[in-house]
Amino acid sequence: MLFNSLEFLLFLPIVFVLYWFVFKNQLRAQNILLLIASYVFYGWWDYRFLGLILISTLIDYFAALLIHNSSDKKKRKLFLAISLIANLGMLGFFKYFNFFIESWVEAWKMIGINMHVSTLQIILPVGISFYTFQTLSYTIDVYRKQLTPTKSFIDFAAFVTFFPQLVAGPIERASHLLPQFYIKRTFDFENAKSGVQLIIWGLFKKVVIADSCATYVNVIFDDYQNMNSLSLILGSVYFAFQIYGDFSGYSDMAIGLSKLFGFDLMRNFNYPYFSRDIAEFWRRWHISLSTWFRDYLYIPLGGSKGNKISQVKNVFIIFLVSGFWHGANWTFTAWGFLNALYFLPLLLQNKNRTFTKDIELKGINNTFIIISQILLTFSLTCLAWIFFRAKTIKEAFDYCVQIVLDRTFTIDYLSHERYNIELLLLIFFYVTFEWFHRTKMNPLQGDKFYIKTIFVIILIYTLGVYSNHTSFIYFQF
Repeated sequence: MLFNSLEFLLFLPIVFVLYWFVFKNQLRAQNILLLIASYVFYGWWDYRFLGLILISTLIDYFAALLIHNSSDKKKRKLFLAISLIANLGMLGFFKYFNFFIESWVEAWKMIGINMHVSTLQIILPVGISFYTFQTLSYTIDVYRKQLTPTKSFIDFAAFVTFFPQLVAGPIERASHLLPQFYIKRTFDFENAKSGVQLIIWGLFKKVVIADSCATYVNVIFDDYQNMNSLSLILGSVYFAFQIYGDFSGYSDMAIGLSKLFGFDLMRNFNYPYFSRDIAEFWRRWHISLSTWFRDYLYIPLGGSKGNKISQVKNVFIIFLVSGFWHGANWTFTAWGFLNALYFLPLLLQNKNRTFTKDIELKGINNTFIIISQILLTFSLTCLAWIFFRAKTIKEAFDYCVQIVLDRTFTIDYLSHERYNIELLLLIFFYVTFEWFHRTKMNPLQGDKFYIKTIFVIILIYTLGVYSNHTSFIYFQF
């Protein structure tokens, strides 16, 4: 069920009314309602996925209790291993089984041996990468004695399947979200108003920005061999805004929906395209995933401790695993590797923590330097996005070579598509709006918020209603 679908438009008010009016002041009933609603929401794509998420929930629920109740280190490690193997095993099978088989066949083909191995018709469960990591954080935190496991299966199951963030995050930590299922929730009008505004802003980023860019991105990447340099550069820029509008738009809607039900989710994006270097970019982009890898992989590997060789190794592991997490294609690994290369000079010079504060423009020289840093970081990011979007690594390299060799920058790109200049203007005004609201999580809040909200709704209707609405990009991960 998509947030930007008619089904969800009918689903949400029903759950909202039952939650606040029928089951008001009944915490357990509210949690049961959220659990049922979440299963309906998730099963809307394919009811067969429900069995998988139920198995994951049961394994981690009992594994955490067994870990907590045991004082034997070997048994604790055993129960944790069961959780890790079960969850990562399911993720690996559904997401990577065919990939490894096909890669194996291709490797033998390179040395002249043709193998005929059949692959399975495996359907990738929506959001499996997200809820798998969310439940793993629970058992790991219990094992580390940083969290006391819940005895209520209903509360834990509702936490795992919480529909606003189930299929594309943010990847919530049990220590933050799960306790919110234990306490009585009261309706707060200001909080709900903020939630509605975030939903509207996220919907704008999805259906107006992302879906509008998607039309041009698809045309350019599908026919890149016949595109000039300007078209190809714009293709990478359009994709940068497509994936940002799509994914951050979903996160905004998830956070906004959670507010409607009295929950607080972590921030997942913090205006990443205003970053001054690639390290700052990764502190602002997909924050829930980057911090997950930091706490559960990077620090256990040794983090920033040790010599430079050890630090470099850990950084490359994190970026390569992050790339591979995104999908069963070598293009994602190449994307992760490229970002690791970007990060390397900062690490070697101990400059990866240079920009940790908000941007402040002071004088002409300072403004010029900051804008130059932002543009350079954005350009490097767009280059990396080419590998993320391309179907194969060869296609990504060919795309980049075509940019360099063609050297044609005429404005008549995509002559068969209308409104390309208008789209560039739309992106320009969108970036300008975010720039002046970069210190706020919700750009629609503040002075004249009613005017801004109404204006955005009008844009959604007039521009978004004519877009080719697509599912969210990160649903495939």
